[in-house]
Amino acid sequence: MLAVAFKSVPGHKRELDFSDVENDLVILGLLGLIDPPRVEAIAAVRQCQAAGIRVKMITGDHAATARAIAGQLQLGNADDVLTGHELEQMSDEELRQRVLDVDVYARVSPNHKLQLVRLLQDHGLVIAMTGDGVNDAPALKRADVGVAMGYKGTEAAKEASEMVLIDDNFVSIAHAVEEGRTVYDNLKKAILFILPTNGGEALTIIAAILFGFQQLPLTAVQILWVNMITAVTLALALAFEPSEPMVMQRQPRNPQQPMLTLLFLWRIAFVSVILLTGTFGLFLWEMELGATIEYARTVAVNTLVMFEIFYLFNSRYIIAPVLNRAGLLGNRYVLLAITLLIVFQLGFTYLAPMQALFGTAAITLAAWGIIVLVASSVLILVELEKAVIRHFATKET
Repeated sequence: MLAVAFKSVPGHKRELDFSDVENDLVILGLLGLIDPPRVEAIAAVRQCQAAGIRVKMITGDHAATARAIAGQLQLGNADDVLTGHELEQMSDEELRQRVLDVDVYARVSPNHKLQLVRLLQDHGLVIAMTGDGVNDAPALKRADVGVAMGYKGTEAAKEASEMVLIDDNFVSIAHAVEEGRTVYDNLKKAILFILPTNGGEALTIIAAILFGFQQLPLTAVQILWVNMITAVTLALALAFEPSEPMVMQRQPRNPQQPMLTLLFLWRIAFVSVILLTGTFGLFLWEMELGATIEYARTVAVNTLVMFEIFYLFNSRYIIAPVLNRAGLLGNRYVLLAITLLIVFQLGFTYLAPMQALFGTAAITLAAWGIIVLVASSVLILVELEKAVIRHFATKET
């Protein structure tokens, strides 16, 4: 609040003292200034809270101002405000106990900001700190993720931070969290796709050796072809997966948790065995029917590739079901990759130069039908496994 007033003085007066404005002032009016939070920032705070992110406000403003803004932002504990003076009266142990509950800090100094970041980290929390001034640099540097303002932020703040917001908008932080979770999910999906398919190839060769086969179901150059062509098409398509529907309703992951969890190890073993059974089984089937080794190997390679095509749909969601329109048709890059791979496989099977290079042979339409039928089993079996996992996860919660 500002009051505006005037006072007449002699024309020769060139300097003002405090005593000159103690009386005889004529009031002109009162001005009220407000710097409310952006509407989109309020929604972004709610989005972060749904994602398990607790938003705290640390400001140099008056406690009453901080409390009012925190109420508009709908912070978790907007009524309880700690001031810098109160922080100085508390011991580290007292503050360590309260820092988890208090979400609003007012009239704080740069040292207080650094202290709060350190105490929150002592609780094992991952801290993202925003700031724009030179005095914010120590806290930005200490935080796990320092976020500087790109428009009004100082160079010192930007250099101390890991991330710079070019629009100075809190919404961008929420978008960054969503994008980061999506990238991490897609990385896990790619690993969960590549390792079981490689495991199926390895187990097929190992099984042939253990059973004493003189001629392996897959040659080295055929394995090289499968790895090269599926990595360029199928595995790459998973990098373009959109965010899962509930990605911002999940709690943050434990930063100490390894990527290869027990679920991942189980899924890798489970799918590897499915691929081994189908690929090696059809190879034995063709050999029993009197097919040539080139024909049987061609069936085995195409079975392995078709397994990977069907398993790609499973890999789009780690736990959620994919047997719906979004799961089967929701990523055009997956459909494009599958189309390209089928074209490559047809060339691999029927073009004479490819047959000479990879030792393949043309197979019948009936063989293709059996291959598709057997390979589709991985889609059904993995979806059943997901349903069982979801069932027990629901019971635990």
